[in-house]
Order: sequence, then structure tokens, then C-alpha cells
Amino acid sequence: MAYKAVIGLEFHCEMKSHTKVFSNAINGYSKVSNEYVSPIDMAFPGTLPIVNKTCIRKSIEMAYILNCKIPEYMEFDRKNYFYPDLPKGYQITQFHNPVGTNGKIEIDVNGTKKTVLIHDIHLEEDAASLDHYYDTSTIDYNRAGVPLLELVTEPCFNSADEALAFLEHIKSIYEYTDISDCDSKKGQIRADVNVSIMDENDTHFGTKVEVKNVNSFSNIRETIEYEIKRQSELKDAGKYNEVVQETRRWDDEKKITVHMRSKADAIDYKYFTEPNLPRYKITKELIEDIKKDIPNLAYERKEKYMKEYNLNDYDSSVLVKNKKVSDYFEECLNLGADAKSACNWITTRILAELNKSEDANIDDLFIRPNMLAELIKLINDKKITNNQGKEVFAKMLEENLTPNEIVKKYNMEVIEDDNLIDNLVMEVINENAKAIEDYHNGRTNMLDYLVGQVMKKSKGKANPVQAKEKMIEKIK
Repeated sequence: MAYKAVIGLEFHCEMKSHTKVFSNAINGYSKVSNEYVSPIDMAFPGTLPIVNKTCIRKSIEMAYILNCKIPEYMEFDRKNYFYPDLPKGYQITQFHNPVGTNGKIEIDVNGTKKTVLIHDIHLEEDAASLDHYYDTSTIDYNRAGVPLLELVTEPCFNSADEALAFLEHIKSIYEYTDISDCDSKKGQIRADVNVSIMDENDTHFGTKVEVKNVNSFSNIRETIEYEIKRQSELKDAGKYNEVVQETRRWDDEKKITVHMRSKADAIDYKYFTEPNLPRYKITKELIEDIKKDIPNLAYERKEKYMKEYNLNDYDSSVLVKNKKVSDYFEECLNLGADAKSACNWITTRILAELNKSEDANIDDLFIRPNMLAELIKLINDKKITNNQGKEVFAKMLEENLTPNEIVKKYNMEVIEDDNLIDNLVMEVINENAKAIEDYHNGRTNMLDYLVGQVMKKSKGKANPVQAKEKMIEKIK
């Protein structure tokens, strides 16, 4: 039997800032355990939190982008629970008055527009992390106090495609606004996934199952698809009572969700207002000032590329998917490169080079925008041919030289000397009487063959347009 899936997401994202959200410890990634900690993070007696204003601004910025209602005051609460990775015995978060509520945003799902409803977005501190070994566990406090934005959606998704399209959209906003790098390898993003199923004509949601801390988009997709399948199979088998409200986790090795604990009732965290952090007035002037800092986001750049540069939907989408790639493209344009040529080189050669390594970053690529612009100009000015351009590109990566240096080193500049090309064309004509006869008998493709022979004799250096014009002139 077919069922309708209902999915809600809680998306956690670590924010960029010089220091942590409530202490002066460095907010950075380190493979050395307990390198970035302070007495505040460790909850030493007598320590008091202070608020990171950068995090305040960025959280308001995100709330505004999501069309949320922004409160008059920024205030924090204590969420009380005991767990080894929570040194204070409580988490400073926002519960009663989040920085943004009742938002909505439109996304594209496989060419169809969908409106996603946002329950709230709130700023909080992250917990420490636990490393589990065979017979013991250790605590790394580097992550304790790292600023965290949690975005909670309404249960408004009905498929993994919709959920992933939303997460990609939000990730893009975080990257374009410089709120976060969203690096899943460093644990900067993770999500709690809530899944239930219901009969197609039901008006009430089914029993919700929560899967905690899924740490990559591919795992989120697999989690949703697995849970829909698992719950559907239980209902098909008549085991309705086995679809229970519970918390599960994703087992990446076995590709299944695993029971963690039952969740018959909501946990009472005994929230109350954080007494050590006074309320912070969110003025209209502050919001207007923050609005000025919001850059063009991915969907705005995509629209610009399609309208101003006549790029197609697919190429524009590829360019804006990664902000650094889009920035690279824009820098090429600022240097005078032709938009379509730059797009073709980036979406094919540049991205192909980056895809060779999982950790590749366009910022680390030797070929900088000024070099790509230089290469495009050489081709467009007919100093080298398209095929030579590909050769130059490869040699730039091999030898760490600029396009002009490669062209000079290998004497690759296109030959445009009329007399020399005339001589080459006549040589080819004298050697290919049969091909010319075939051409006159209607086999027009022989022209390309003859021009190819000219290019071969010139070792690819003859101007192909000039060679073709000369050939037509001689054999007509």
C-alpha cells in the first residue's frame, strides 16, 4: 500500500566567528583535543558568559532572510539536562523567545517551486564531543561553546528530494552570507530527522520517529528513505503497534536506523531565562544595518547569470552551487573574460580537475581567475586555437606557468601569415586530388578533411578560420 510521508527537519549549523558564542576561546577546528577551551566553557565556578555580537548579527541576518518574525529583544534560556558532554549541566539556548519564528522560504525541487514553513531559528551553544573507544569514552571540549544555529521546520516535506533540496538551499545561504563553511567533515552541520507516514486520505499525522544527529546530506537522504520503507513495511504487515514514538540513530555501516530510546513523553528540560545574560534590544536601526550586509544569494546570482549573460539554467545552477566557484566566475568576468567562455571552462575543465580529489578546493587551484581570463583572451583573439587552449590548460597545471608563458615556451602562437598558409593549402591540394574530386562531387565533408591536413602540416598552429577560407578560395 502507498503511504504519504511527512518529514520535519531540525538543522544544526556551527557558525563562523573568531571566538565562541559565550566565551573568548578561539572558535576553530582542531585535531588536537581540548586545545580551544576556556574556564567559561569548562563551567569553572565564578565564571560568567558574555555574548558574541558577531553571532547576534548573523543570527538576526538569517532570521531576516527566512522571512521570520524577529522579536524586540534578544534573550537566552537555560535548557537543563545532564549528559557527560555538557559541562555546565545545562545549555544556553533560546526557547521562549527565539531570534526568528514563523518564517517561510521558497525553494526549487526538481523544477517545481515549494514553500517551506519555518517554525523557528535560534542561537545556542554547542556541547562538547565524545569519542568512544572499546572500553572507555573521552571528552573533547573544543566544540563546547561553539556558536550553533538551529533551524526547525514545520513537518512540511513529503519526500527525501524535498528535504534535501531545502537543506542544499539553506547550506547555500549560510555559505554566501559567510555565516558558516558548512563543512560536514569537520562536524559543522548535522540534522535531526523526523519521519512519519500516513494513509493518503488521512487528516492526522502518523506516529513520528526522530533520528538524531545525521551528519551528512547523503546520510539524511538514506535515513528518510529507510524510515519510510521501514514504517511502510510494518504497517503493511499489520504491525501498527510497532511504529512507536521513539528516538533512533543512523548506522552508516549497516545503512539502517537503530533504536536508541523510547520517547513516549516530551523531556522536561525545565527551561528558564538565563540570569547571567541581560536582554539585548533588537532595534529597527540594527536590522536595517544588518540588511545592508546581505550579499546576493545563490538564487539571485543564478537569475543574474541567466538574464545578463544568457547562460542556461543548468550551467547557472552549477556555477552558483558552490560560492567559491561562483566567486571565481565573477572574478573572471571582472577581469573582462567572456561570460560563456568562462562558464564553459569552469563547468568542464576546472570542476573536472577539482573532482579528482575529495578535498580539492578551488582556492588551492594554481589556475587563478586572471590566468583563465588570459587563456580565454588568447583563444578569442585567435592567438591560439581551441585545441591548443586545452593543451595550454593541461600544461599550466603540470608546470605551474601562465598561459602566455606556456605559449611562448612551446612556440604555440597561431600562424596568420597569408603567404605561409597559402603555401600549406597548396601543398595539401597537390597531395589530395581524390579528396578534392570527391568534394566537387558533393562530399562536402571533404573540406573539413582538407583543412585538417593543413592544421596537421602546421602542427596545429595555422589559424583554422583562415585556412578554411583559403581552402575554399582555392578549390571552388
